[in-house]
Amino acid sequence: MGIYVNDTICAVSTASGMGAIAIIRISGERSHEITLSVFRKKTGALNISDIKAYKAYFGEIFDPKSEDMIDEVLVTFFKNPHSYTGEDSVEISCHGSVYVQQRILELLVNQGGRLAEPGEFSKRAFINGKLDLTQAEAVADLISSQNEASHRIAVNQLKGGFSKELKELRAKLLDLTSLLELELDFSEEDVEFADRTQLRDILNESLTHIGKLTDSFRLGNAIKNGIPVAIVGETNAGKSTLLNAILGEERAIVSDIEGTTRDTIEETFNIDGTLYRFIDTAGIRETSETIEKIGIERTFRKISEADIILGMLDLTKGYENVCKAAELIISKIDSEKQTLLLIGNKRDLAVSFPISQLQESYQNIPFSFIYAKDTADIDTLKSLIIKYSNIHKVTSNESLVTNVRHYEALVHAAQSLRQVRNGMDMNLSADLLAEDLKDALYHLGSITGEVTNNEVLGNIFKRFCVGK
Repeated sequence: MGIYVNDTICAVSTASGMGAIAIIRISGERSHEITLSVFRKKTGALNISDIKAYKAYFGEIFDPKSEDMIDEVLVTFFKNPHSYTGEDSVEISCHGSVYVQQRILELLVNQGGRLAEPGEFSKRAFINGKLDLTQAEAVADLISSQNEASHRIAVNQLKGGFSKELKELRAKLLDLTSLLELELDFSEEDVEFADRTQLRDILNESLTHIGKLTDSFRLGNAIKNGIPVAIVGETNAGKSTLLNAILGEERAIVSDIEGTTRDTIEETFNIDGTLYRFIDTAGIRETSETIEKIGIERTFRKISEADIILGMLDLTKGYENVCKAAELIISKIDSEKQTLLLIGNKRDLAVSFPISQLQESYQNIPFSFIYAKDTADIDTLKSLIIKYSNIHKVTSNESLVTNVRHYEALVHAAQSLRQVRNGMDMNLSADLLAEDLKDALYHLGSITGEVTNNEVLGNIFKRFCVGK
């Protein structure tokens, strides 16, 4: 997106295609004038001086050249600065015919408007101080949210919760930076304006706060894109059957022949308002077959990427073999970052299996014993998945980092703050400490847009839909 200019832009803001109604949005200093050149009220003329903001006017869009009516519409005028963009703007509600939408846009452009670029309305809202950068990005997240959890996170960010945390954090560091720089003016007098004990306390507090935010990225990103759940285990343990049962459709091939799943199969599924990304993997076993070996290597890779592991155990294989299978799965898990649920499958065929003995052997791991074709068992398993995905711990006021750009900026800010702390241990001068503090302030400010550049803005807003 190019350099911002204060011209007048227009775009269809509703979803593309035909519908009952469509909304065309116009923003810029000539938006009222341009609209009135193609709009007339049913009850008489409407002049710019007569416009009342936030009032809907019923009338028709017409072609100024032929005087032909294009459509009956409702037009709402907004006056700066009390609009989404902070500029004079207009919303035209017309019938949803694609032809009608395009004709109205054509008339607006002919009268001096310009077709908006992706995200240009939100970009103007940011430039005019109506939104900061994190809130603008939350608009895109809110539009694309597909489940309750991601919607809740986007709404909190849109309300400014995340921005408030960052601004408070940045304000403390900015005060200390100012005091350190003040010391430079009195360097010959060897005066300390910034209390070093207080500086260390604020550094530690800030690093702890940033650490919590960066740690939240794994969960926040998973909620946004679907929490990854890998279904792993030996061949013929029932992994594909379980995937089909969870999805309620025959997505994966199920066969008595071992090794039929050669590659990973991924499907997203919404459980009680949270999106999960289920991954059916190739069965783990010793094999010389080239294609199957590649599938097993991918299984191990998917295990490392998943947040939740469903370890499938075939109870018909006997106690010792089940324990060996469990140990193999456990050896591939990072217990600090991942949650393992062991699934004892085929309970209907293994009625004499010592379930209590197995649970006793692995007391720290949650179990679920199922018959994959029993709806009640699958519902119980879904409840366990929800429980151990920690979604219930996410409150409407909690800030979770869901954006890679934010995560990287926080990581860089933390590195700079650690350099300040190390510099204090080495008794470095105030000017060197101040430089690292300013670097941390830059990275924190880049998240909310307090410091930014056109290239960054272009990369952010080009991913928005046209009309937003």
